[in-house]
Amino acid sequence: MKERIEQALEKIRGMLWQEGGNVELVEVSDDGVVKVRLTGSCSMCPMSSMTLKMGIERILKEEVPQVKEVIAV
Repeated sequence: MKERIEQALEKIRGMLWQEGGNVELVEVSDDGVVKVRLTGSCSMCPMSSMTLKMGIERILKEEVPQVKEVIAV
């Protein structure tokens, strides 16, 4: 599952790089919770929670159905 999540994050990174940000995979739990770290301009952006839930989480759930939730650490 971790490899599939990394592949999905590669698709997302292109969009984040355009804005000076990035996302790092921190941990994947057995119960489908994915922990990520937003870096660069994303780490301080007031819209980062929307990026996380409406962008990253949505795409990860579409690409990897075992993903239940994505949280930032």
